[in-house]
Amino acid sequence: MISNKPKERQGVVKAFKEVYIPYGGYWSTPFCTWQGSFQNLHAIRFAAEIGQRFLKEKKIDPKEFDELIFGITIPQLSAFYGTPWLAGMLGAEYITGPMIGQACATGARGVELAALSIESGLRNNILVVYADRCSNGPLLVYPNTEAPGGTQDRESWVWDNFGHDPFAKNAMVETAENVAKEAGISRDEQDKMTLLRYQQYQDAVKNNRDFQKKYMISPIEVKDRKGRKVLATVEGDEGIYPTTLEGLQKLKPVIPNGSVTFGTQTHPADANCGIIVTTREKAKQLRKDKKVEIQVLSYGEGRAKKGFMAMAIIPAAKKALEKTKGDIAEAIMKLSG
Repeated sequence: MISNKPKERQGVVKAFKEVYIPYGGYWSTPFCTWQGSFQNLHAIRFAAEIGQRFLKEKKIDPKEFDELIFGITIPQLSAFYGTPWLAGMLGAEYITGPMIGQACATGARGVELAALSIESGLRNNILVVYADRCSNGPLLVYPNTEAPGGTQDRESWVWDNFGHDPFAKNAMVETAENVAKEAGISRDEQDKMTLLRYQQYQDAVKNNRDFQKKYMISPIEVKDRKGRKVLATVEGDEGIYPTTLEGLQKLKPVIPNGSVTFGTQTHPADANCGIIVTTREKAKQLRKDKKVEIQVLSYGEGRAKKGFMAMAIIPAAKKALEKTKGDIAEAIMKLSG
């Protein structure tokens, strides 16, 4: 049945029944703030290096996967060959898959595509890899024969797009200001939330980063382009600065008369990560703790009005929950019991 009603087209959400993630079947590098230790690493080659390390440590044969999904939003040299190239470097040269980029939604979209393939029975075991480098983003040149003298159109991929959404006609920070104003989120509330997130992060690095080590690949030796000289050794995230409420309150808004400061923004970073999406049977084989089972239940997406992108998480979350309320309530009861 086909409907022309937008509400009906957007509202269909089904719960997944056969999609699982093996406990421990995922990795992340540390996140380094842009122009930090990872600033000159080729994002795709770096992802292949860490992916190989993950598979070796987990004793997983690359031949066990029947698809690779690759998420990347910032072009790298030779990224044209994307997924097949990455698969080859990982030792899985016989498989391929889509290369996707959906700005901030790339992560969720990659898992959704994998889940759809597993649920349909088309695939049995999928590796999803994400890699990006905000530092030293490419300067792209586009032909424009109609320009004066045939000069080209130029775009700094990262900086220009951070500063201008061609549809909403504003910068990302202006989107944040729009949402804060409409939702009535004050400067004081933003500062306090930032402090809370910092305190929660400190919990994650207690006991010599015991929690982070459950998923984070480290230490990482950063070498020069020839791979001979070690330039730095990265043990954990870079760019997390000591935060106090008093310090946040002293900062000026990025936009005059605004409420968002450099202290309450999420900084761009360089990193890569990966996750295995598979069947229940395969997840049982690969998980590192037989008592823990992770199931993918559903996926939701949404749109907000122009210039209010951050508000799209509300309709997206509601759609994801529509068909899973019973399952989530049951899971919460098990955890609390």
